[in-house]
Amino acid sequence: MLHTMLDTWTSLAFGGFGAAPLLPGSLPASERGAGQFTSGLFESDAGSLHYKLFVPSTYDGTPLPLVVMLHGCGQNADDFALGTGMNELAEQFGCLVVYPEQSRGANWQGCWNWFEKAHHERDQGEPALIAGITQKIIADYAVDRTRVGIAGLSAGGSMAVILGRTYPDLYTAVGCHSGLAHGSATDSFGAMQAMRHGADVCPLVDTDSTIDVPVIVFHGDMDDTVHLSNSMGVVRQSIEASSARVTDDDAEVLTEDAGAATRAFTRSVHRGQAGEVLAEHWTVHGAGHAWSGGSRRGTYTDAHGPDASKEMLRFFIGAT
Repeated sequence: MLHTMLDTWTSLAFGGFGAAPLLPGSLPASERGAGQFTSGLFESDAGSLHYKLFVPSTYDGTPLPLVVMLHGCGQNADDFALGTGMNELAEQFGCLVVYPEQSRGANWQGCWNWFEKAHHERDQGEPALIAGITQKIIADYAVDRTRVGIAGLSAGGSMAVILGRTYPDLYTAVGCHSGLAHGSATDSFGAMQAMRHGADVCPLVDTDSTIDVPVIVFHGDMDDTVHLSNSMGVVRQSIEASSARVTDDDAEVLTEDAGAATRAFTRSVHRGQAGEVLAEHWTVHGAGHAWSGGSRRGTYTDAHGPDASKEMLRFFIGAT
């Protein structure tokens, strides 16, 4: 019953927004960029996941950054690649991008099960599978281990946060777009409550240890699917887990005009004691539940906002 309730909420929240998702493997050749975009299957004791991998045309065995992209509900790898434009940026700046793809058998809407307790810990459930794909790419290609980012939208953003917190030895930065903090819910009913109203988050990892994995968070202030307060929950959780131990009040807040975009935004930068960036918090004014600055070629995108893909890539690998 709880699963049915969440699936109904998800269907209502996402139904009718954007173009119809593409079928796996259906990305047109003209949209794949100059590099290679290939399909793969990862199998382990934890289960199996399909994925798509983009390798830029400039790859010659020199270690490159790696970005892991987790799609939202109702999406797949091809759709997410189109909507975010991450392959084109990866070709421009020289990095590998892998898109794990949720099984419809695990969730009929294609959502990552961030709200289930079975997927909250290291070496279990979907975190184990996504980390396994990441480790496979690192084993098969030359990867710069100091620049391995993971990002996602909505359910994918929530799962990216979980991966950053449970595998801080694997990921060096996290990007969360329209998602929720680790532990915001442990069942379907709790997920609906957190999405609608926000959540008071308790840490799910050893609070005596630190997790120095910086986060960049995007969220529209007109999002009626995932409450805006969840974005601050992600930021606060990351700051509290950091060895820097600064407070929210230490943020440098910049209210900015949209520039090339048509939506204004507020960007808050939280720094550690040595000046290092712990978190960037982007609130996009007037935006709903959609990838900021995305392409209309994919679903759940808002072409009018600042370019979340480019800003996340800058945050992950220093691309400018």
